[in-house]
Amino acid sequence: MRTRDITLVALLAALVAVLAQISIPLPFTPVPITGQVLGVLLAGAILGKNKGTLAMVVYLLLGAIGLPVFARGGAGLATFASPSGGYLWGFILGVYAMGLILERGHSEPGYPRLIAGMLLCLVVVYTLGTLQLMALLHVNLVKGLLLGVIPYIPLDLAKLILAAAVSYRVRRALRQAGFLVPREARRQP
Repeated sequence: MRTRDITLVALLAALVAVLAQISIPLPFTPVPITGQVLGVLLAGAILGKNKGTLAMVVYLLLGAIGLPVFARGGAGLATFASPSGGYLWGFILGVYAMGLILERGHSEPGYPRLIAGMLLCLVVVYTLGTLQLMALLHVNLVKGLLLGVIPYIPLDLAKLILAAAVSYRVRRALRQAGFLVPREARRQP
């Protein structure tokens, strides 16, 4: 991996950590509203499947070793076993799934593919988060959705639209600066 790739991975992992500190607790659920999802969507859309997933792994490892990078300054392995820990695991799989959509075809993704990939990422994050929430709180699917998905959809869709607009422009600027190699150029021998 090149130095610039490592730099981009580190920057996006740091962005997720910073955005996680924007955290608004809701009185009826252990899952706060955070800025993390915006960072996760940006990481996947800007870095793609492999580097985006690596950025999420780096972010989670930073929290696992005790750095306060999770929502509300959370840190440590216990966070992964909390009712909201499934969302953290979902970041890895969600970004990977988004990358699969974004890297389909021979051209750079436009807005439709960006939005489709980001929606898939949200579905994966919501699914893993809700499953762990349900298991730890001993609630059924309806209650799990009410606690861990439904209240977040409007704001997460707004984050998705913002992430699509920002990532499209950032990818274009990074390509022009030589930080990202266009997909067409990677296929040539």
